Amino acid sequence: MDLNSFRNRGLALAALIFLADQAMKAFVLGPLGLEVQGDSHYVLPIFSFTLAQNIGVSLGMFNATTEFQRWVLVSITGGISLFVLRWLWRETNRTDLLALGAILGGASGNLMDRVRLGHVTDYADLHFGSFKPFLIFNLADAAITVGVLILLARALFTKDGRANVVEKQDA
Repeated sequence: MDLNSFRNRGLALAALIFLADQAMKAFVLGPLGLEVQGDSHYVLPIFSFTLAQNIGVSLGMFNATTEFQRWVLVSITGGISLFVLRWLWRETNRTDLLALGAILGGASGNLMDRVRLGHVTDYADLHFGSFKPFLIFNLADAAITVGVLILLARALFTKDGRANVVEKQDA
């Protein structure tokens, strides 16, 4: 397979994650009926849908409490998304292309929330009894996390950082 096929797969993965993220958020806010911060719907002993409106960034840091701060966060996350898209476009490593697609899809999903709603809708509440090892998150957050972990693992655990490089074919 040529490089453009892998790039297209990375972009397709980004689009799929974006659409799935927005669909899950619509489900949580619509048919599931979670309307107010903290509303919860039990699913399993270790998982509930719990509504959290995140006005900050990762781990709830840098809360945007004013409209100006909100649009600063939109600008920053939009800039990061463009950086990831450019990186994806220039990348030649197959694994990295998919990881970057996951990051781009997740970032785009959360960016859409911030633009439309002024906050990111989180809903996935993984817990073990009263022990909650994670903050409430969403599909976009999970995609970003997995993508970043893949990039880190490949960078740390490959000999020369060039495993799975797609060879450019002569035209």
